[in-house]
Amino acid sequence: MNSTQLQLLLAKVISTAKDTGNWIRAEREDNFTNDKVEIKGLNDLVSYVDKGAEQKIVNELINHFPAGFIVEENTRSEKLEYNWIVDPLDGTTNFVHGIPCYAISIALEHKGEIILGVVYEINRDECFYATKGSGSFLNSRQIRVTNTETLKDSLIATGFPIHNFSRIEGYLKTLEFMMRNTHGVRRIGAAAADLCYLACGRVDGFFEYNLNPWDVAAGALIVKEAGGVVHDFSGGANWLFGKEIIASNGLIQSEFRASIAL
Repeated sequence: MNSTQLQLLLAKVISTAKDTGNWIRAEREDNFTNDKVEIKGLNDLVSYVDKGAEQKIVNELINHFPAGFIVEENTRSEKLEYNWIVDPLDGTTNFVHGIPCYAISIALEHKGEIILGVVYEINRDECFYATKGSGSFLNSRQIRVTNTETLKDSLIATGFPIHNFSRIEGYLKTLEFMMRNTHGVRRIGAAAADLCYLACGRVDGFFEYNLNPWDVAAGALIVKEAGGVVHDFSGGANWLFGKEIIASNGLIQSEFRASIAL
């Protein structure tokens, strides 16, 4: 797929994300009640909104560009040379409780590399997007990571463990270090939004473990195209399927990674 084809596809994916986001927003305002929530696992919530949004997105993506699918709610499951990676509602717990940060995340993967990413943060009507080699944008404005050079001058984002506590001691040790040695730590509750906030300069770094591909695929590309870097905790490239990620503006990455006790 060449760059022109990617840009044409990008416009269609952005439209899909916004249309689905409008539906999610309307459901939250007009129809949603807590008795419509299901429990997938410990502290892992889902509702008809997640499932309905995913089906809408999958149906449209099939028409835009037939490919395999890696999706959170299993409405479709197959892997091909090209694969759509979709989180229909990243931040479901925020959505359920009426906390205003949740997003749609759509990425296109080709042979292990993310080549297109769209994250639509529904409440602020902010659409972040990127294609490989073409920069990152927020609502048509190009964005860049910060030029912060030290961890002590950085604001860090993270996500708290919600059901996998196997690494909790190291996580809490890392969290204490960050609280003592940075401008602070923010827990927004949607990894896709965390990564986009890094890409546009609202935070300087982000780390979390036990994430899935649909949580990070689109946001990681947006970070990279905004000038940032993305690794696993060991500094390698296994962040998409390795269930751990550390991302930053690049300038603090070495110091940041050295402080992760996980």
